Amino acid sequence: MEFSQLRIFQAVAEEGSITRAAERLHRVPSNLSTRLKQMEEQLGVELFVRERQRLQLSPAGKVLLDYSTRLLALHDEAHGAVQGGQPAGDFVLGSMYSTAAVHLPKLLARYHKAYPMVNLQVQSAPSGELLEGLITGRLDAAFVDGPITIASLDGVALCEERLVLICEADHPPVRGPQDVAGRSVFTFRRSCAYRTRLETWFSHEHVAMGRAIEIESYQGMLACVIAGSGVALMAESMLDSLPGKDSVSVHPLTGHFATATTWLMWRKGMLGANLNAWIDLQQEGRAEVLQDARAIA
Repeated sequence: MEFSQLRIFQAVAEEGSITRAAERLHRVPSNLSTRLKQMEEQLGVELFVRERQRLQLSPAGKVLLDYSTRLLALHDEAHGAVQGGQPAGDFVLGSMYSTAAVHLPKLLARYHKAYPMVNLQVQSAPSGELLEGLITGRLDAAFVDGPITIASLDGVALCEERLVLICEADHPPVRGPQDVAGRSVFTFRRSCAYRTRLETWFSHEHVAMGRAIEIESYQGMLACVIAGSGVALMAESMLDSLPGKDSVSVHPLTGHFATATTWLMWRKGMLGANLNAWIDLQQEGRAEVLQDARAIA
């Protein structure tokens, strides 16, 4: 097997689709199909089965994915080592949706400019899915709602977020969950850490949370709240970035629910050149923000 074949296999396994994997790798689908068929012929096993219009890993494919993840990580580490430890090769970074939209653009631009030899890929998902990606080795690092107390992971804080509940424009002040009891709640799927925080906010006051309606974008949540269909929780920085933010009422949470800290996490022992370079840029950016804040004060 060649490393190029393993990268194709890994992309298809993660995307569940040859078409989406081809877009990610900037290849044509027919090329990926041919390379995968060659792999299966070489190994003498089927690596995928089709279920409901999606490619799922076969038992043999699951075994190979574990090995390919480790082999590709070692390959990229070796590539960087022989180049004097300079960042190079693939670097897969996971991020919560709000972090990717608000905090990553400047960091991504600086990283691309400083390290053009790195093939940086960003995958957005709720915190729970990002943590799973870290543990399985699918992601090199990820921005999650933290801090995380998992023995196999390490991390550094990125920023503190102020959490706000948004309601329709004429909603009375929200002093606690009892003021929105029974209202529908627009949120991401269950693996979202902010959804867990909101559920805890309700249960802490022994108030039943209304029906959770899952929506896969903050823009969609905001539109539904503007229409008066329910409420939603998000970081204030995320709300500030959305068109239409002035069409809702904003209610900051209080006490230990008022803020959340976003952390960059990675597997212990996996601090390669690519990740070290990212951490350095992140820390420099954070220091600049603090310096600007002091200057304003």
